[in-house]
Amino acid sequence: MSAFALSTLTALTTAFALTTGPAAPVTLTATVETPAVYDDEAGGNADADDPAVWVDPANRGRSIVIGTLKEAGLDVYGLDGRRLQHVAAPQAPGEDAKPGRFNNVDIVYGFELGGRKTDLALVSDRGRDRVRAYAIDPRAVAEGRPPLRDVTDPAAPPVFAADEAEVDDQRTSYGLAAFSDDDEAYVVVSRREETRLRLLRLKDRDGRVGYGTEDTLDLPTTFTLPNGQDWTPCADPGERPQVEGMAVDQEEHVLYAAQERVGLWRIDLDDAEFEDPQLVDRVREYGTPWTYDAEEEECVLDTAGDPGFGGEHLSADAEGVTVYHAQDGTGYVLASSQGDNTFAVYERDGDNDYVGSFRLADGAVDGVQHSDGSTVVNVPLGRAFPKGMLVTHDGEAAPADGDREGTDFKFVRWDAVAGAFPERLTVDTESFDPRDAD
Repeated sequence: MSAFALSTLTALTTAFALTTGPAAPVTLTATVETPAVYDDEAGGNADADDPAVWVDPANRGRSIVIGTLKEAGLDVYGLDGRRLQHVAAPQAPGEDAKPGRFNNVDIVYGFELGGRKTDLALVSDRGRDRVRAYAIDPRAVAEGRPPLRDVTDPAAPPVFAADEAEVDDQRTSYGLAAFSDDDEAYVVVSRREETRLRLLRLKDRDGRVGYGTEDTLDLPTTFTLPNGQDWTPCADPGERPQVEGMAVDQEEHVLYAAQERVGLWRIDLDDAEFEDPQLVDRVREYGTPWTYDAEEEECVLDTAGDPGFGGEHLSADAEGVTVYHAQDGTGYVLASSQGDNTFAVYERDGDNDYVGSFRLADGAVDGVQHSDGSTVVNVPLGRAFPKGMLVTHDGEAAPADGDREGTDFKFVRWDAVAGAFPERLTVDTESFDPRDAD
């Protein structure tokens, strides 16, 4: 091909890309929703946030979904969305202290506790700066009894705070992701209003779950842009760009962490240590100048001055992250793009190339807006979810109850997600079992 023809082709290709831009998100609908909860006194200050799925070892159709409700604690749901159990967050230990506030939840299977293999739901307690542990009883699930039991070591220390006074300042445990490695179990916890991540190893403390610190990582606070200027993400005074949404690739031991106003990080976990972080994708607002409006107590983006260094797939805040495992390291990493109510999908292997985006629209149940947490399971979960399921938080449950704004969780068939894309996503129900991951 001549140089002229090549340059012409390049120009036409560039012009086409500029005209079309990124492909529009595909649209699908959820099939199940949980009861709406309300963040007011009448609703027990319940604010849904992050889900986890526990896979029943004997009957996958009896699997349960556990969702955090912040100050209201936890709810446990069947796959039909029906509430099976409510677990209250701990009360404040003193008059001036903060009560428990449950942010994120994840599952560890087969932890050796009191001489027995025990499945655990692990929760980040932002209010008290602890990791809470709840044993999951399969027999209770089968018999229709409440399945969760608190097995937290009462002597478990704060995750980040130096003392109880610092706990009440609330720069405390925020996001959480759990994983197993051989006979050990770990949780990664992020710190509210900071960039710090902490890796904890779970410990059996006389039949109760405690933990100890293995490693700590501080993600960047300031970033050097391609034009040589330094940029700090928009935040209230004294706050740093925090992380909440996180998930661990259970086979590869890779942590994916969403730094809300920065983007999606990939961090290898090797021998209970954090390796160097790599930024997989940036939010659209990355690099945009901003000012702080003290009267409104919010930062204001100077969109007219955007230098164009942001990504194309995530709108701040980058939130809930989850990993779909498939054969030979394939599959997907999903991240909530809270700013435009979509979910971005990346390849799990290689350089985590972007695949596409989707949104959950109104259908048999209402759609999803402002989603915080999400989780995906590849294995069949009974007749309702024969090819696996995706669970997402919905920050705007509809219809509203008068002036009360509700939140809930939505359940989606994974094959519906996969089939919505022009090039169908992988559906692999056999090569990975979350109960056997280590």
